[in-house]
Amino acid sequence: MKLVSACLIGINCKFTGGNNLDDKVLKLLKDEAFVPICPEQLGGLPTPRDAAGSLNGSGDDVIDGKSEIYNIQGEDVTENFIRGAYEALSIARLCGIEEAVLKQESPSCGCGKTQWMKNENGKYVHYTIPGNGVTAALLMRNNIRVVSHEDL
Repeated sequence: MKLVSACLIGINCKFTGGNNLDDKVLKLLKDEAFVPICPEQLGGLPTPRDAAGSLNGSGDDVIDGKSEIYNIQGEDVTENFIRGAYEALSIARLCGIEEAVLKQESPSCGCGKTQWMKNENGKYVHYTIPGNGVTAALLMRNNIRVVSHEDL
């Protein structure tokens, strides 16, 4: 059984209100039990919601209290991202899950790449940086193998 980013299987939980349906993920999961998750929703954020990203670090930095997550309106949503990551970890533990397939470049699910935001002249601009999102980092810390949908 695998944990999977819900947006990858067509659930409309992406920050824009849409999804990131991925045929490779559907093919992989065709004959396997899986649990879809959206850590941002699990953390209490609505769909749709404002885009968000770390201001100065990766998911590991957020978990360690060295960085925060802000949305494009400048609101601190760090607690939502951390809460969602811990809820995803709880689900994985309850289900005995040892592997997760997560959405690349997400500030929650990003595996190997995540979103970083920089305030440039009062406007938040997104950048993709090396590193993991908050949920991916927490799952990895707890010995759950995390794979990006792009690496399938």
